[in-house]
Amino acid sequence: MHLLTTLLLLSTTAPLLTTAYSIPPNLSALYNKHKSKPCTHPLATGFHDGQNPTDSTFTYCSDLSNRSIFLHSPTLGGRYDNMDIDCDGANSHGGNCGYDESIQDQTSFKDIVSSQYGIPDLDANIHPYVVFGNTDYDPQRDGMWPLSVMVVVCGDQLFYGIWGDTAGGSWTGEASIALAKLCFPGDGISGNNGHVSDDVLYIGFVGGEAVPGNRADWKAGSTWEFEESIRALGERLVATLT
Repeated sequence: MHLLTTLLLLSTTAPLLTTAYSIPPNLSALYNKHKSKPCTHPLATGFHDGQNPTDSTFTYCSDLSNRSIFLHSPTLGGRYDNMDIDCDGANSHGGNCGYDESIQDQTSFKDIVSSQYGIPDLDANIHPYVVFGNTDYDPQRDGMWPLSVMVVVCGDQLFYGIWGDTAGGSWTGEASIALAKLCFPGDGISGNNGHVSDDVLYIGFVGGEAVPGNRADWKAGSTWEFEESIRALGERLVATLT
């Protein structure tokens, strides 16, 4: 499988419009290489993708040269993960989130967001966040920082997200509805309808340099405004991947 490279579209008379960011050759090669390759440096295993709870083969893996962390399963020739929908946080029942009883009114890092960035919490309808980490595995123990930039390869496209929430139990492969709509705009994404195929690559980076801090537009009025505010940092982080 070869990833498509989608160019950034610019408009001279309207706000920036994008379909996705360009997938650089190093990231395309990494995606194709590691999907079918067993994880040789697992950090934690025994997780599932939410579609089949009995398939507990999903692993937080650190096979990359800069100790970045990604989700992977060695079964069926190698898989990454799916994208279930998370609507936790501010405006948790807004947009297409609906009224699922599993929705939480706050994200795991609400205290940091509210104390440092001037908003009550992340908004799943605006902020493209990734749910990463579980009850029995905290990525902070391996060097990730809350609200750090993450790379997401989905639908043969590249987007940037932030580590914005964690999951209970052993469920993996979840992201905010805003990120899911970027990745799969034609799939009728809603609070009850995500992306079921295990072809989404989530990469988290270790170290404080991956945290955008006030460079990110936390008060953005749209997902693309927020994406653009973390783009430069995301590109620098992608360049370190081998």
